[in-house]
Amino acid sequence: MKKIIKLYADTSLILRIVIGLIIGALLGIFMPGAATVGMLGDIFVGALKAIAPVLVFFLVCSSLAGASEGIGERFKTVILLYLLGTFLSAVVAVLASFLFPITVELTVGASESTPPGGIAEVLLNLISSMVMNPVTALEEANYIGILFWAVLGGMALRMMKADSTAKVISDLADMVSVVVRWIIQMAPFGVLGLVFKAVSGSGLGIFTTYGKLLLLLVGSMAVVTLVVYPAITALFLKRNPYPLVFKCLRESGITAFFTRSSAANIPVNMALCERLGLDKDFYSVSIPLGATINMGGAAVTITIMTMTCAHTLGMSVDIPTAVVLSVLAALGACGASGVAGGSLLLIPMACSLFGISNDIAMQMVAVGFIIGVIQDSVETMINSSSDALFTAVAEFHDWKIRGREVKF
Repeated sequence: MKKIIKLYADTSLILRIVIGLIIGALLGIFMPGAATVGMLGDIFVGALKAIAPVLVFFLVCSSLAGASEGIGERFKTVILLYLLGTFLSAVVAVLASFLFPITVELTVGASESTPPGGIAEVLLNLISSMVMNPVTALEEANYIGILFWAVLGGMALRMMKADSTAKVISDLADMVSVVVRWIIQMAPFGVLGLVFKAVSGSGLGIFTTYGKLLLLLVGSMAVVTLVVYPAITALFLKRNPYPLVFKCLRESGITAFFTRSSAANIPVNMALCERLGLDKDFYSVSIPLGATINMGGAAVTITIMTMTCAHTLGMSVDIPTAVVLSVLAALGACGASGVAGGSLLLIPMACSLFGISNDIAMQMVAVGFIIGVIQDSVETMINSSSDALFTAVAEFHDWKIRGREVKF
């Protein structure tokens, strides 16, 4: 048994995940009734979601309590990258919508979920989430609140110079990190279960009906991932960006695709940053922050779905207005993170800015839920893998300024 465990641990995690993916797909095709296989995915995602809030709180608090001087410049850089990536994603989506206008039949039933009423409500949700009781924030996995209280706690410990308490927090962070590594080792079994559920439970008919819309969404996200983000990386690092881009997609994007949760993928991104040799004080804050505000995939979804609704109604929307409004909606997504449906529920808000009624916009939300099996997976893959990418770019950019060699 020890030899089997050692062989398993010594085998590349990516290879193990690919094997799990293949086995899960085959079981989904030939044994769709084996429902217990799908439980592996539920257990894996549940474990990641359970440990992620605790990990974020202790890592952020510990990192800020012992942060070195000069870390602020890296935060400025990574925030710039997050915002730039989101903005350019919206631009790509707008251009794609004008180049390939798509119309749909808006006859499906509206979703039962309630979308935010406007940007003011989104900002109010954001502020309310920040000041939530810290215990409740941990219990409900409210990352806005977790980040807010962890930042305050870390800054307070640093001002107090409470070295002994900071050491205890640091040890707790290390303890949780070890548990996370154990959970990540089980990723191949989790992916096996998740792929099985997707293959055995989702028919292909829905993708025929809304295939063009899904193709436009996925194609635009592919352009963002394989063209826009590498261009940003090359601009900051002045070297071939694709080894780093593909590394982030391979080691972060695959798990994000199947878990469909940026929060659940936080531990995976943390582990990736550690393997890249990044500063723990930096990435332990920037990764949770990115999971909250880095919304490139959401910008694509909101923009294309809103523009599709406008095209269906025969409306004329100019490009500058479409870019500004879709970016505002995407940036506001962090304030609606606690609402089921994620970026899809921001579609009515964006549509209202174009004068489209809520009843019609909610039909587009329903369309989004229909194709969400693929759309949400690809969106999460882009959002989460780019958290690690932009964190690495900000760190390596700082290394170049300091004359340190960059390797990835």
